[in-house]
Amino acid sequence: MANQQPACSDQAAADAVAALIERARAAQKIYQDYDQAAVDEVVTAVAWALMAPDHNRKLSEIAVSTTGLGNVKDKITKNHRKTLGLLRDLQYVKSVGVIDEQPDRGLVEIARPVGVVGAVVPSTNPVATPTNKTINALKGRNAIILAPSPKGQEVCALLLEYMHAELDRVGAPRDLIQQLPDPVSKATTHELMRQADLVVATGSQSNVRAAYSSGTPAIGVGSGNVPVIIDACADLDAAAAKISASKTFDNATSCSSENSLVIVDHVYDEFLIALQRHGGVLLDAKEKIRLREVMWREGKLDRAVIARSAAEVANAAGFTRPALQQARFLLVEEDGVGHDFPFSGEKLSPVLAIYREIDFDAACVRVNALLNFEGKGHSCGIHTSNDDHIRRLGLSMPVCRVIVNQAHAFANGGNFDNGLPFSLSMGCGTWGGNSISDNLNYRHYLNVTRIVHRIEAKEPKEEEFFADYWRKFHLREGGQTKSIQQESSDHFL
Repeated sequence: MANQQPACSDQAAADAVAALIERARAAQKIYQDYDQAAVDEVVTAVAWALMAPDHNRKLSEIAVSTTGLGNVKDKITKNHRKTLGLLRDLQYVKSVGVIDEQPDRGLVEIARPVGVVGAVVPSTNPVATPTNKTINALKGRNAIILAPSPKGQEVCALLLEYMHAELDRVGAPRDLIQQLPDPVSKATTHELMRQADLVVATGSQSNVRAAYSSGTPAIGVGSGNVPVIIDACADLDAAAAKISASKTFDNATSCSSENSLVIVDHVYDEFLIALQRHGGVLLDAKEKIRLREVMWREGKLDRAVIARSAAEVANAAGFTRPALQQARFLLVEEDGVGHDFPFSGEKLSPVLAIYREIDFDAACVRVNALLNFEGKGHSCGIHTSNDDHIRRLGLSMPVCRVIVNQAHAFANGGNFDNGLPFSLSMGCGTWGGNSISDNLNYRHYLNVTRIVHRIEAKEPKEEEFFADYWRKFHLREGGQTKSIQQESSDHFL
């Protein structure tokens, strides 16, 4: 917890949050004595609060009506699959008491709670994200206080109502899960960051930076801007189908949806046809200029087009061409990267920039440029059958995930056909200014105590490491160095 004190003008926010923290600590003190079976029952109960079909539909409807982002059908699917997948990940996982024993190393690991978690959640996923964070926190016997976006306040309050009903059913304290009072403000959100034991922040980079500077241990995640290579040996129709499904899902609210396609010249024309077959429509030069004017006003992505359908984006731009009115997603040919080429950045809408590159090497250069402009650390993808090309991306690109032959928005946050943890928060490592490089998961909500037993000493001889070095540079062997090692060993017995 940070030591700094709030300014007098923020005292009301500090007091309001302190009251929530006090209640959370009291509930967590009870909960930390639960055994594994009881904890898992709480996790199951809270998951059902969202997965109950009538709850999921109502929450999805309110989320879309209050935020204006995404669509109901896909939010229902997202809420269900993300929660079901998380339950799969957590099934049989130990998070109470001894979680690992390594007799050969003399180590015993014990899971301990972190305490009270402050969770900042975005308006793009105002139901799935807080549910994911809440379940992971509860798996670690923590309490959690949610800080929704102002537009997500109403749906978060209903979600909390459903969760509290399930906590009542299993006899767990309601105050294990709370949220900031209405209206949510920057002052109360920042106070939560200051007073909690751990902050997990998903959403705007301003919130992530605030979390890291709060003085409280924090886990933030980076921004997306996913580039995907279409290699010369790709299965073009399969790739187009996956990209179409991914880019249009929930109107591209996911930071993991494709933003740019980098297509190798040999298959460029054929792949454009495949994209059009799966609902993409290519804009002409005049339409591209008009769309740019509509999407970016005063240099910033306009919220009026974020997470809207392709038809809504086309209408906002005043397009009357029938094909654009019926498009599933819009394609824009681009040849530059950077602030003067806004289509090269994250668009959070069913709009895809497409680049034509002479070969795979040139495609890699372009992907690297896109990532260095925006989205560094997050992820990239490739459709190919060339294992060497896949490995090259993993060895060279500044990303924490390389998604291979998959629909990016579904795969990147964990899916039933890959091994990534189900999550809606993607760590981007030091490339993205983050403290983690994996998908945010239950392990990040645990403290681990290690009992350390003495084992048989396994001290190596210096010659094992230095013999070749000594010979190469004609350095002395033996003598004083060996006697120092012996003295050191005797000292620590």
